[in-house]
Order: sequence, then structure tokens, then C-alpha cells
Amino acid sequence: MKTIGEVCWSLLLATAAALPSYAQSVQKQPADSAWSVQLDQIRQVAAMIPGRRALRVNVLKFAESRRSKKFSVQGAPDEPSVQARTVFQVAYADGTVMIDSGMDEQVHRFFGRGVIEPYYPDAAKQVERALRSSRAIIITHEHGDHVAGVIRPPFAAELAPKTLLTRAQVEALQTNPQMPEIKITPDMASRYNVVDYEKYLSFGPGIALIKAPGHTPGSQMVYVALESGREYLFIADTAWHMDSVRLIKGKAAPWIQEEEVLLLAQLKWLNELYRKEKNLFIIASHDDEEHKELIAKGVLGNGLE
Repeated sequence: MKTIGEVCWSLLLATAAALPSYAQSVQKQPADSAWSVQLDQIRQVAAMIPGRRALRVNVLKFAESRRSKKFSVQGAPDEPSVQARTVFQVAYADGTVMIDSGMDEQVHRFFGRGVIEPYYPDAAKQVERALRSSRAIIITHEHGDHVAGVIRPPFAAELAPKTLLTRAQVEALQTNPQMPEIKITPDMASRYNVVDYEKYLSFGPGIALIKAPGHTPGSQMVYVALESGREYLFIADTAWHMDSVRLIKGKAAPWIQEEEVLLLAQLKWLNELYRKEKNLFIIASHDDEEHKELIAKGVLGNGLE
């Protein structure tokens, strides 16, 4: 039986060569339509690659931003809120897949906008070790706190061959990076596994990627189904806090530009899942309160392997 690394990378090579995405077998959306996906199709895509599914999912917070909740959720009170800077790790019997890659302290300072905010060097080192030992790395979108960890470290050349970037992510990193520190050249881009897909993409046993532009052009969600049957949906920055999903309310942060129509469609879909799918855990990358609750319940492991 193939290992998780073998099935992931055989898929990536085939995809890069021209393997059509599952979306090409379903009705395509008109270019000007709102975003829409279906959970049953996502589950089918995640089941396309045979093999043992993952056993557990871990989270690690390596930094924090301190912001009023009113910026994270429209209409929320002006009260303190922690935005956790995190990575996630999907653990299989024979290896791990990382979701996002963290950032170094210099990139972290960009988000403080002149304010010194907590950065945890020991946790950041744990992220580095997990990246280097992983079989594969998925990047949810092209902002510095999610992608810098595969661009800026001295061992970036070691990580690139097992990192998946989408075409939209690469284009943004080359032409319109969030900050100068994460700008990449065409030569740098050629070192990564760059794919494009219409709607969904199988990645490994129990994993499907979901195209979800809105927060950024290259944003994608990651669906993970464990061997136990438990399901996760990593929504990255579609919402900074789960109240956005519960209330179907977008962000109110003046320093970001998003496609509000697309994000509203995503929040409506996520709200429906939140209400109906009790075995599926929707994970927002920056919701510190949610992460602590799910760690306490054993849904997320606290720390990386």
C-alpha cells in the first residue's frame, strides 16, 4: 500500500501534468456568479485517493495579535480579542501534512503596525521542526502569517519540493505581495508545486482542497476526514472569529480589502454546516477561543508532533 507521501505527490505530479479536477465533471459556475460548493461533492473528492486516513489533527499557536473584536466581526462590541497566529498538523500513521507554515518574527511585526505583540520563539521552532519533518505542506492563502514559513527560512529550498501553492497564490506573491518580505521571483516560484483547479482538488486520503477566493484571490479551504469518521473544515481567514460564521457577519477591518459578495456566500454555506453537521468541526485559523475549546474537548491536539 502506498504511503501518504507517495499518494500525495503522485497526485500532485499528475495534477501539474494535466489531471482534470473533479469540478470539470460537475456543472461549472458562470464567471459572475456567487461562490457555491456542496459538502457531498467535497466528501467524494476526499475519498478519491485510496489509503488509510489521518488519525488526528493538531494545532499550535506561535504568536498573537491583540485587536478589538469589532474589527473581526461586523457589529461586535469594542472589547479585547486575541487573534491567534497558528499552524495545523494532520497526522497519519506514517507521516504528517501541515496546513500553513507560520512566520518569522520580522514578518510578525508587520501585523502589529508599530505595536509589539506576543511572539513565542519556542513555538516557532516547533513549527520549523514540524515543517521540515512533514510529508507535505498546504498553504491556505498568500498572506505572510500563513506562507512566510515556506518562503523566508534558510531551509526554504528544502521545503519547496513538498509545498503546494496555487496559481493564484503564486501570482499574488509575485505581483502584489502583502509585504515586501514575502515577494517571490519566477525562479523561486518554479521550486514549488504549483497547481490550478476549478473547484475541488483531491490531495491525499481524506483530504480535499476547496477553491474559496474572497479574503484573497488565492484563498482555499481544506477538508479533512479522519479514519474515525470525524470531519474538519479549515476555513483559514474566511472568518477571523467563529461569530462571523454563527451570525453571517463579515469583518470590519479597514486595513483589508476583500470580495464581500464571495465571502458572504461562503459564510452562509458555513453557517448551514455549523447548524446541521454536528460531526464536522469548522476551524477558523485565528479564533483563539475556539481553539482552546476544541483542545479541551480533544478535537484538536495541543502542539505538533
